[in-house]
Amino acid sequence: MAVEKPIIFLKNTITTSSFTSPKSAFGERRLPERNDQTGHASYLRGRFQSVREARDSSKQLTPKQVAAIKYKDGFYVEFVGQANCDLLTKSLEDQRQGVRLLNIRERDGSVIATVYIPDEKVDWFVKRLDKYQSDWRSDKGKRKDQDIIDSIEDVRLALLEAFWIGKPEGIPSKAPALCEVWLRADGDNTNVIEEKFLQACQGLEIGTYKETIRFPERIVKVVHASAEQLGLLIEHFGYLAEMRRAEESAAFFEDLSPVEQKEWVDDLLSRIEYSPSDASVCILDTGLNSGHPLLKPYCNDDNLHAAEPSWGTHDHEGHGTEMAGVALFHNLENALSSPSTVHLSHQLESVKILPPKGATDPKLYGAVTQNAVHLAEIVNPSAERAICMAVTEEDEFSVLDGWPSSWSGAIDSLVAGVNDEDDKRRLFFISAGNVPFAELKDGYTTANETSSVQSPGQAWNAITVGAYSDKIQITSPSLSGYHPIADQDQLSPFSTTSSIWSSKWPIKPEVLCDGGNIASDGANILDCADLSLLTTSHQPTTRLFSTINGTSSATAQAANMAAQIIAEYPGIWPETVRALLVHSAQWPEKMKAQFGADKDKSKTGARRTLLRCCGYGIPNLERAIQCLSNSVNLIIEGEIQPFIKSDYIKMNEMHLHQIPWPKEELQRLGEIPVVMRVTLSYFIEPGPGEIGWKDKYRYASCGLRFDVKNANESSTDFGKRINRAMREEKEDKGDGSSVSPHWYLGTQNRDVGSIHSDFREQSAVDLCDAEHIAIYPGVGWWKERSHLKCYDRKMRYSLIISISTPEKSAEFYEPIVTQIAAATQTAIEIKTP
Repeated sequence: MAVEKPIIFLKNTITTSSFTSPKSAFGERRLPERNDQTGHASYLRGRFQSVREARDSSKQLTPKQVAAIKYKDGFYVEFVGQANCDLLTKSLEDQRQGVRLLNIRERDGSVIATVYIPDEKVDWFVKRLDKYQSDWRSDKGKRKDQDIIDSIEDVRLALLEAFWIGKPEGIPSKAPALCEVWLRADGDNTNVIEEKFLQACQGLEIGTYKETIRFPERIVKVVHASAEQLGLLIEHFGYLAEMRRAEESAAFFEDLSPVEQKEWVDDLLSRIEYSPSDASVCILDTGLNSGHPLLKPYCNDDNLHAAEPSWGTHDHEGHGTEMAGVALFHNLENALSSPSTVHLSHQLESVKILPPKGATDPKLYGAVTQNAVHLAEIVNPSAERAICMAVTEEDEFSVLDGWPSSWSGAIDSLVAGVNDEDDKRRLFFISAGNVPFAELKDGYTTANETSSVQSPGQAWNAITVGAYSDKIQITSPSLSGYHPIADQDQLSPFSTTSSIWSSKWPIKPEVLCDGGNIASDGANILDCADLSLLTTSHQPTTRLFSTINGTSSATAQAANMAAQIIAEYPGIWPETVRALLVHSAQWPEKMKAQFGADKDKSKTGARRTLLRCCGYGIPNLERAIQCLSNSVNLIIEGEIQPFIKSDYIKMNEMHLHQIPWPKEELQRLGEIPVVMRVTLSYFIEPGPGEIGWKDKYRYASCGLRFDVKNANESSTDFGKRINRAMREEKEDKGDGSSVSPHWYLGTQNRDVGSIHSDFREQSAVDLCDAEHIAIYPGVGWWKERSHLKCYDRKMRYSLIISISTPEKSAEFYEPIVTQIAAATQTAIEIKTP
């Protein structure tokens, strides 16, 4: 598309200062009251002794098994917290003693930690109980161990349930099932541990598969085992951390009938104007039939791959080719029916990651996905690609609360460039997954709110795409009496959500694109061509068109928009493309009304539900790719070092950006409403299986946050409010309010995941002084897992600030450009296409 006013990239806006968080590292602890420390210590000592005795009487191995597997030199213990109280899990690990915290779970309001204790350190816990008891008897006052022991309600032997992540019903029975086994890996001994694990599985006659995923301190393998076999593995292998059901791919839509004729294709081909670029959409799916006349010019056969060469690169089912039609044209129906020139600038790539029917070998889909992307990159290294995957897992045993999986974690690692020599970042789109038709009997939108985004859609670094409905016309005579379930511009009945997730997990989906609609006659529901998107068929010799719907078509549309942004701004960071799509997104009024967010001002009520169901809304390519006189996007691509090590690892720095702000124009507009929006995007390095979310253990390597100077505080007071290191006295928090009440979502909603976006609408004059924006770090495993030596790493981020008003006479763009021109040429620059 033609861009008259390009988005503005700013440089050298940063003032860096040392940073100390004003918040407590621990927050408010909820500890149980223990009035009888002697009795509590005696109880826990007895329970711990029972664990040791139970371990010593564990099942014996057969001679054949003994030959292949040695007894582990330690045992697994569960520490249980009191319901609705904290368990101080941080202190349940002592790496110097070999005591390792393996996982943290919540059951019925209680926090439960699984810990490995070596045999030679069996007195580690008893000594702590003795000290706890003696300190209390000697009346020495409160000691460190008092809170730790107070927080423990019970101690018990760790059985299979202690390692199981996900629904308990997913634990295999007597019949073997595919399971992921997560191993703890210390230092550089990952290959040795994996080999020992394979030997142990062989001795226990447990089937294993070749794929491996590696995370910091974790190795993930897939096994085929029964509950008894997993129990024996726990009793006799000392490097276990977690277990869960292995993921399997979801079914895809059935092919629909042809809807148009070949003449349409010939006409469209005559109107396409192609401007080649390095932008690409790489589709991970069922393959691609590149012989289709609408796809062939934009898909080199060298860029077609398969995860297993024996599968072939052709599309055996249709879904991959259907995705390709949307990924290339966005809206093929509009392109066919319009007489206008159609401008294309990106290419297509395909990696077949699903086997043909009847060849469903179990896979570690995270490893398959990583390998698929590398295949495409090796052959076409210069491409700047938007990776597009509408393959999800909807197994009944999957985790429904937003917990990371091996698949989502592998994608987060891939996107962040973990283990890549050149730290290559990637742009990845995943479908949210579709609400099963059977669930729609509960009613729309109840079914959406109770149907969880499917794995790997919980990946932090990926853009998870949900669906809205744009189509509401049913013309087929065979569907007389049917009506669309959703109205135009409402959430699609197909779209899953993160409404039932804990509020600590990322906002998913982040954006919505067109996913079609579902028809109902009051008793029956069905999808149909009238309410679906037109696309390319995988059988072009017999028919040229098919239809697609749900979050698959929505994901392809989002990837198409990303490719257009990349083509317009070569070299733009993936973090920035991701931010632009979210930043450009808005909720239509019908969508806001659908969830009551147009009336409810509560940031924890209807607005949160809207956010969890619809993400940030529907992205708009024009808003993302260009500026207007009265609407300007300012972009900063920066890099921050969150932590530093001196005597200990601590917060390192904060970035304060001064933005070229159109103050005079804002003052002229006076009381006219103006919207300021801020979006911060960065990629975290994942630590899935990293012992959950208690105390120092985090999934993310580091979190970043933004804040904006309010009208009632000076720049100095702004710094004091958010940075304790800028205070001369600890309690000097500066003058002015601590937070703007004008943010639509607020910090509790936006400060999750690795992309944060919010907006505030105020009178123009009240936004005159909002030209200072701070970026500062939060906790993460780079800081807390000191032995991994990641504390000096740097993190890239993209920051987008926009200012807009419906007032047509407003002129923001030229005053900003004038300020930039007046500054030194190296201080701030505009990047043009």
